[in-house]
Amino acid sequence: MFYLLLKYVILGPLLRLMFRPRIEGLEHIPEHGAAIVAGNHLSFSDHFLMPAIIKRRITFLAKAEYFTGPGIKGRLTAAFFRSAGQIPVDRSGKEAGQAAIREGLGVLRKGELLGIYPEGTRSHDGRLYKGKVGVAAMALRAQVPVIPCAMIGTFEAQPPGKVVPRFRRVTIRFGEPLEFSRYAGMDGEKAVLRAVTDELMYAILGLSGQEYVDKYAAVVKAEEEAERAADGGRRVQDRKFPRMPLS
Repeated sequence: MFYLLLKYVILGPLLRLMFRPRIEGLEHIPEHGAAIVAGNHLSFSDHFLMPAIIKRRITFLAKAEYFTGPGIKGRLTAAFFRSAGQIPVDRSGKEAGQAAIREGLGVLRKGELLGIYPEGTRSHDGRLYKGKVGVAAMALRAQVPVIPCAMIGTFEAQPPGKVVPRFRRVTIRFGEPLEFSRYAGMDGEKAVLRAVTDELMYAILGLSGQEYVDKYAAVVKAEEEAERAADGGRRVQDRKFPRMPLS
């Protein structure tokens, strides 16, 4: 009930007012049956924009940190995410990927829509990053179609670190469903999982027009943070021990 209240009365109308979303390819979302909607992830707003414009209920796998915040704010955030149809997934440890797959398969077995971001995290610079193979494993095990989706303009509307989004028109574009029945029974093959994931990411790329980076977003973030830390260390050293001019 609260999900419907958010979608049609509280959050949905507000999001439509703020972002005036242009919707393309909505006919590719099946009216019945299980399917995966896999998209790029540019903004915190993505979690709510897509569910607001899809007629069917869609369940997303969300990082557990959204559900474990301290204090009243943390409890309110957790309640909000659960009411919005989000499932917490612990992304730490060796079993994190398998836990996410189990949760996703549970949604698909009920004949529902599952939303997932194959990059595994929000893009910190607006580029599209290498996808993780969990989405391929779920698609092959459940034998369901995957609908690629591109969020366009949400990075500019609410980039990382910005709490209140800008009023800006965005586009949500759905592509034709991808089906991978030719790989039935091969969900244990690493090469197959990578091939399926890369095909999906290529479809998302075609819809979004982003620059593609063939590395995981989390890896690139860590590399950039390490580089910034190293630069900061060098600047501190230079202030302590200024270089003497060469005579």
